[in-house]
Amino acid sequence: MRIDLHAHSSESDGTDSPARLVAAAAEAGLDVVAITDHDTTAGWEAAAAARPDSLTLVRGMEMSCAGRGEDGFDVPVHLLAYLFDPAAPAFAAERERLRAERVDRIRAMATRMRSAGLAIDPDRILAEAGPSVGRPHLARALIDAGVVDSVADAFRGPLSTSSEFYVDKIDTPLADAVAMVADAGGVAVVAHPRARSRGRLMDLAQIAELVPDGLRGIEVHHPDHSAADVAVLDALADELDLVVTGSSDYHGSNKTIPLGAFTTAPEQYARLVDAATGTDVLGPVLG
Repeated sequence: MRIDLHAHSSESDGTDSPARLVAAAAEAGLDVVAITDHDTTAGWEAAAAARPDSLTLVRGMEMSCAGRGEDGFDVPVHLLAYLFDPAAPAFAAERERLRAERVDRIRAMATRMRSAGLAIDPDRILAEAGPSVGRPHLARALIDAGVVDSVADAFRGPLSTSSEFYVDKIDTPLADAVAMVADAGGVAVVAHPRARSRGRLMDLAQIAELVPDGLRGIEVHHPDHSAADVAVLDALADELDLVVTGSSDYHGSNKTIPLGAFTTAPEQYARLVDAATGTDVLGPVLG
C-alpha cells in the first residue's frame, strides 16, 4: 500500500493540473495521494472530479506559518492541514489573507527585478499564476527571461532570502494555525521541520508546545531530511504520540522528486483519517 500525503498542483506552485496530479498518482502506483497546495483549496473540486476509481484522495493544504526558530526568532514553518471543513469561517478568512500576502509579495519582488533591468513583467506573472502565487512562478519567469537556467538556480540566486529582490510576507503564527485547523475539524501536521537546505530551522521544542493546541503529526519522511534527522523526528513523534507521515512534496517539473518517493505507513494514515471530522477521504477505504 503506497500513500503519499504531500503533493502540489498548478493551483499553487506545482506544474500538473489537479486532474493531471491524480492521474499521475495512479500511474505512479499510489493507493492514496493528498493534494496540498499552498494556502488554497482551489484544486479540490477538479482533483475529486478526475480521481481514478482505484485512487483515494485526501484533500488538504500546506499553510504558510511563522514558528519559533532555534535562535529564538521567527522562522517560516509550513503546516500541512488535512481533511478540514473549507467553509469554517476563521480558517477560510485566514487563507484569503495569506493569498493576498502572496500577491503583494510577488508583485513587490517582480517590480524590484524590473527596476533593476531584468525582463520581468509583474502583471503577466500574476495573471498566469494560479490562485496561490509564489516564488516558483517568479523562477519560471526568470528562466524565460534567460536570467537563470533552472528553478534551483533561481532559488540559490535572485529568489534567495539574501537577495536584494527578496521581500518577506506576514505568515500565520504557528499556534494560531494549528488551532484553526483543529477548529475546522482537520488534522494538523508540521511539514518537513528539518529541511536544512531551506535555511534556518524551527525549534523542535515548539512541536511539544503545539500538542495542546491540536497538533496531530510530524512529516518525518521527506526528501529534505537526512537519516539522522529522520531518527530524531521519529523519536519525537513517538514521545509525543504524534502521527508520522511521509511524502514526496511533489511539484511536477518544478522539482525532481517523483510521486511516491517517500510514503506514509498505512497504520499512520489510518490514525490521521480517524482523527479528522471536517471532511472525508474520497475513494476506497483502506484496511
